[in-house]
Amino acid sequence: MTQELNDGLPAREAALALLDAALSRRGGLDEAATTNAFRALEPRERAFARALAMAALRRLGPVDRALAAKLSKEPPPRVRNLLRLGATQAFFLDVPAFAAVATSVELAGANKASRPFKGLVNAVLRGLLRDGAPADDPAALVPPWLFARWTAAWGQDDARALAAVVAEEPATDLSVKPGTDLAALAEAMEAEVLPGDTLRTRRRGDVAGWPEFEAGSWWVQDAAAAIPARLLDVRPGETAVDLCAAPGGKTLQLAAAGARVVAVDRSAARLKRVGENLARMGLDAEVVAADASTWADERTFDAVLLDAPCSATGTFRRHPDVLWAARPGDVASLATVQSALLDSAAKRTAPGGRLVYCVCSLEPEEGEAQVEAFLARHPDVSLAPIAAGEGGAPEASLTARGTLRLLPHHREGGQDGFFVARFVKAK
Repeated sequence: MTQELNDGLPAREAALALLDAALSRRGGLDEAATTNAFRALEPRERAFARALAMAALRRLGPVDRALAAKLSKEPPPRVRNLLRLGATQAFFLDVPAFAAVATSVELAGANKASRPFKGLVNAVLRGLLRDGAPADDPAALVPPWLFARWTAAWGQDDARALAAVVAEEPATDLSVKPGTDLAALAEAMEAEVLPGDTLRTRRRGDVAGWPEFEAGSWWVQDAAAAIPARLLDVRPGETAVDLCAAPGGKTLQLAAAGARVVAVDRSAARLKRVGENLARMGLDAEVVAADASTWADERTFDAVLLDAPCSATGTFRRHPDVLWAARPGDVASLATVQSALLDSAAKRTAPGGRLVYCVCSLEPEEGEAQVEAFLARHPDVSLAPIAAGEGGAPEASLTARGTLRLLPHHREGGQDGFFVARFVKAK
């Protein structure tokens, strides 16, 4: 992406707002991108602002490490973020160095809180430019406490390999509705076909303008996120429930396979999006706003899918802010929620039925440990081992236990990090 100085200050001010929102609260970047001020920007400015903020988040660790050597004390948050954006532009985007420095200094002067630091911004950025780009160290791309966890769980080599994916901008993956001409759609999208018939495209821009969107031929869904529903192998006419269903990609998969689906989620607002996607795809499902752990419904189902709330550390390819919003205590508190949801899911699985549990987390307490504790609590449920390559999963992701530990670097071009286990209930 070539950007010149005349992209102007509004886009960079918007990037500053996005970065501040992303680092101050989980999901803040996406929320900030819906504000009237952001939407009032020209499309090109919005695109640059988002690209700059995302690049800063992907390189936050190395940039902060470089800044630490130049700052004798912590500057105000706005100044810190201006320095981050200036360094990101100069080192990781195709922005001329003079533009990265000049616009950062000008933005510092445009705000009362940062105006006294114009000279600091200028001096620090020029000093960074003299030193050159930060060293290419995958471990620096992740908060130290999180990288230490990954090293303990997966070993040094895998931890470094998956951390390296943080810096890569991901392609867009699409799940395709059965009956669609896959080859023709792949050609129209300039996409490759991945195992499991996911399409991967490098197209950019508003997906609503992409081929076959209005026809309801596909929906956006990461290659790894599409695997759990496939492992249920639902048949036409079977009953299925998608617990914690929003935003609805797995509900669409189950409905497209011909199952009679109930989609449950505690957020009525998020379920609205599920309903909209079902309508666009020409698919049906019963949509229920309820807490899946306490849902007062006695029905049992042939197939149960639980994509449980989790730390979401596996989603960093598209949401790098999750790495910096996560806290060490999150995993333990979420593990308690996951246990309760698994118990509820077991109750809703019919005798002889299948249950798939998954989390978009890289933390073993939310995956492997949950499986062993769940099996100990439910002697009428047993693990149904997943076969190599089943569901389109990379063979490297299959564990000796027959579960999937989908690490981002297991697929060329990357994938979200997931844990997946499949169970069967005794007849």
